[in-house]
Amino acid sequence: MITGEIKSKVDKIWDTMWAGGISNPLSVVEQLTYLLFIKRLDEIEKREENKARRTGKYSRERLFGEDQQLLRWSHFREMAPERLFEVVRDEVFPFMKSPGSGSATPTGKYCTTRWPDCPASNPTTISNRACST
Repeated sequence: MITGEIKSKVDKIWDTMWAGGISNPLSVVEQLTYLLFIKRLDEIEKREENKARRTGKYSRERLFGEDQQLLRWSHFREMAPERLFEVVRDEVFPFMKSPGSGSATPTGKYCTTRWPDCPASNPTTISNRACST
């Protein structure tokens, strides 16, 4: 059973999604999964950048190219709601299908061609601080 701080964060995110018009529990889980996936990609890239600073070289191909830095969680999470929604829908979500060199990821085959179930009329849902921690 989830208790304490984690439960509080999950409840806050759930309330944010519900208020934004996403009331189907499966859709909420789907939205969170996509957001966590892109956040994790950014964490992996940060770790690799720190390692490269110490060693002087990258040990593998970078996930985000120089022209893709805007797609990183740490970059887009602070944007204004309307711009954030556009970037996630039009750039981040398609990138999640095949980060880096364009090779498909296991998660990529489950990504549809659009940002799923995110209500276009309410871009503040995705930018709400409950969803960006």
